[in-house]
Amino acid sequence: MEKIKAFGEVLRNIKLRLSYSGNRALYCPTCGSRNVRLSSKFDVWLMPKRYVCEDCGYIGPIVLEIEAEER
Repeated sequence: MEKIKAFGEVLRNIKLRLSYSGNRALYCPTCGSRNVRLSSKFDVWLMPKRYVCEDCGYIGPIVLEIEAEER
């Protein structure tokens, strides 16, 4: 049970860091495309987020968020 609590804390910390970072791009975990969008406008506040990849058809809660490098 302690390991589960520790893992949950790690996930919360990662989420906080991602929410404060600046320029991020979303990538599909299946094909690597940037053509990813939320499946519904209600996914932001009413239901858990579900993403859709327009290129490969992936539908799921997981996407890659990569911070853009400063040039």
